[in-house]
Amino acid sequence: MKLSLAVTSLLVLLVSASCHAITLKLDPEIDLLVLDGRKISGSLLKGADSLELERGQHQFLFRVEKPCADATHFQSVPMIVTFNASATSVAIRLPALANRRERSTFDKALNFQLVDERGNEITSVRDRLPQGSDSDLEKAMLNYNRTAQAASVPRFALQSVSASDAQMSLDFAWQDVGELPYLQQWFQRFDAATRLRFISWMKTLRAS
Repeated sequence: MKLSLAVTSLLVLLVSASCHAITLKLDPEIDLLVLDGRKISGSLLKGADSLELERGQHQFLFRVEKPCADATHFQSVPMIVTFNASATSVAIRLPALANRRERSTFDKALNFQLVDERGNEITSVRDRLPQGSDSDLEKAMLNYNRTAQAASVPRFALQSVSASDAQMSLDFAWQDVGELPYLQQWFQRFDAATRLRFISWMKTLRAS
């Protein structure tokens, strides 16, 4: 009975989220590191070309990884962008990074664009992650959002559960429904906040 209710509730939650979601298009050269204060596990995004987000305010920490024609490998500084999502889709449009000058300008000027499905630029606030923060990016963003920085979002400093922790909880909660892997794949397309709401509800159900 609980299992049936859980699956039904998941379907209702995801269908409802789909109606109010935007699609974040993932560029293979962009490494999404932290979303809305939570570290993103590489396994969650492996092979995915998009991620579903709720409408509203979001914050990305990302880095560009790009093999270059001059036989070098470019890795940008970690960049922060905060914006309000109301479009159907969002993508990060990168400038030309063909030579050292363009790559240096990109690191200094953060001259990427956030665009919607029509190619129109979305208003955003950009910043760099302070140097020396690479060891624990989620903690670094927690500290960043607790201070009055350019792209800070104070409410994201209150989040304490990472996307990797959420995935572990999901795997545990899904032990009884292994015959429905397509639901798990669909579930992973949604942002961490939506997944965590379901996981919290699932834990409550299992404990009752």
